[in-house]
Amino acid sequence: MAAPFPQVYSKRYLVMKRVPIRPVIVLAASALLFGCATSSELDEVRSLAQQASTDAAAAKQAAAAAQARADAAMDAAAGAKAQSEQTESKIDRMFKKAMYK
Repeated sequence: MAAPFPQVYSKRYLVMKRVPIRPVIVLAASALLFGCATSSELDEVRSLAQQASTDAAAAKQAAAAAQARADAAMDAAAGAKAQSEQTESKIDRMFKKAMYK
């Protein structure tokens, strides 16, 4: 009776390709010990993220206040320009009136 799986490789090939288990265990243990972040590091990252979020909210609020002041300044400048144009028009009329006399 034939074996269910034919032997394709020789015994020598199988022995040479065997993976040593000890270095794999050492590598896995070192990854677990040194590769994972501790809970204190995670808490520190969370607090930094919270602080950044708070700072961003404050900056957004300050930018909104600055925009409101800039809008008010633009309105005041537009009012001053309109008043200046009215004054210029009055002076022009007065000058023309004086020239006709």
